[in-house]
Amino acid sequence: MLVRIGLIAEGGYPYVNGDARLWCDRLVRGLGQHEFDIYALSRSERQEDEGWVPLPPQVSRVRTAPLWTAEEDSVVYGRRARRRFAECYGELVAVLCAGGAGGAGGASGASEDTSAIEADRFGNALYGLAELARDEGGLVGALRSEAAVRALERACRARGALRTAREARVPDLLAFAAHLERALRPLSLDWYEDDNLGSVDLCHAASGGSAALPGLLAHHFCGVPLLLTEYGVRLRTHYLAATDSSPAVRSLLAAFHGRLAAETYARAALVTPGNAHARRWQERCGADRAKLRTVYPGMDASRFAEVGEAPECADPDTLVWVGRVEPTKDLVSLLHAVAEVRKEEPKTRLRIIGTPSGPEGAAYLGHCRALAAQLFPDEAEGPHTVGDNPVSFEEIGSPEIPTLADAYAAGGVAVLSSVVEGFPISLVEAMFCGRVTVSTDVGAVVEVIGGTGLVVPPRNPRALAEACVALLRDPERRERLGAAARARALELFTVEQNVAAFHGIYLEIVSRTPVRRVVLNGAGAPLPFAVPAEAHVPGRWTERSARLVARGGPARPTDAPVRAGALPRTEAAR
Repeated sequence: MLVRIGLIAEGGYPYVNGDARLWCDRLVRGLGQHEFDIYALSRSERQEDEGWVPLPPQVSRVRTAPLWTAEEDSVVYGRRARRRFAECYGELVAVLCAGGAGGAGGASGASEDTSAIEADRFGNALYGLAELARDEGGLVGALRSEAAVRALERACRARGALRTAREARVPDLLAFAAHLERALRPLSLDWYEDDNLGSVDLCHAASGGSAALPGLLAHHFCGVPLLLTEYGVRLRTHYLAATDSSPAVRSLLAAFHGRLAAETYARAALVTPGNAHARRWQERCGADRAKLRTVYPGMDASRFAEVGEAPECADPDTLVWVGRVEPTKDLVSLLHAVAEVRKEEPKTRLRIIGTPSGPEGAAYLGHCRALAAQLFPDEAEGPHTVGDNPVSFEEIGSPEIPTLADAYAAGGVAVLSSVVEGFPISLVEAMFCGRVTVSTDVGAVVEVIGGTGLVVPPRNPRALAEACVALLRDPERRERLGAAARARALELFTVEQNVAAFHGIYLEIVSRTPVRRVVLNGAGAPLPFAVPAEAHVPGRWTERSARLVARGGPARPTDAPVRAGALPRTEAAR
């Protein structure tokens, strides 16, 4: 059965650099029996300049749009259009100022009936703006106008608005209005006609937030079913990233992202979280449990096969940490833990292997180097290289660590010390390599480990040290847990299991989605049963029926016409 999928990604596939690029590429390549149209929202000019990854033949079309910039659309609204905008935008911000969705920042004590009414108000306002954009040619100018800021100010000052919204000052209003304009840019795209997203069998949004908006509108305008995949819940990301904003802006942003998440979950045919941690966030934001299907990310296990099948390590007394160097990884606690470990096991070493994440990561790396020199003063003279000090700072690609697999092969125990984590990719990599792990209890760590490693509370160097000492002193336990970890990773976290899961989900959604199009004969009258389920099956026999339908002839179930909405392969449009 051939399914035509509109894959929607923000800041990722098909660009060379971006979030979820590898996952999307593996999914598309693994499902060669289906056809993909790619709709990509880019995040920066640099990302666009770096180009695309090579695309497989099952990709029929690529359409892109910048989310990082929007030129004035030069659309001049008439009186009626201005009134429509004022009503829809005013209703949208009024709902946000009254509170977010459920656990997403909403007012405490609100009844279910009230929440449902507010959700309907948000959805009606959102789709009203989308319909206005389609009718008039865009929303950019209107969303940037003084009228939009004044509507936001009225909503914040209205009776019943949240206290944080009432306290918003002019800079807060301008900051939130700019964020809202950026988040709503997909409403102005021309992706929602019958020859674009309206022609696919299924929209698959690779993340929530702005990436889900095109799928929501394809569902609203054309009835296309929506599948949402979230490996990191956008609302959680907002809470972690918006710490520099004022309380008023944070409150309004939380309300918007919460309402948009709830609307997306309500309209989606299915939602596929990447782990139970993300699933709990989705349920807290209003997702129906009956729609949730956990699908773990698929990772390439082949590059770790050699190390995993021969799990001997270069130094069983070495602890290995692998990842991006940034404050959330809490390397400070890890260094203090190693100082405690060396009191019990003096031969223990720590290899920190990774690169800093931006300027903040570079500053944090410098702080960690200074701390290592302070904790081990008698051994910290000279450059930090393997063999000179108990703690080394290295990067993959160096002569000692040429590949990622070599990083995990360099020690007997892999350590994760994070205070914030979503899906711990480095743990899965260590498990593929047959390494036992010591991890902090954050994010989806416990779910991923599943009893094959030791888990301790975050920000607790003593507990981290005790777990490491227990494994360093027991080589048989390390070997046993490492083998169990590799078996678990190969069963749950490979590309093959991920692709197979989505193949089944695609077929399930399409099988219970009614045909949306009416086929007309030569006289313009509808032809009942002209597009049966067999229309999705490719083959030369479909061409004969397509010619019959075009001439107004009958279409028997065994002579199904060409798939409804099918398009010939086209050149990528940018």
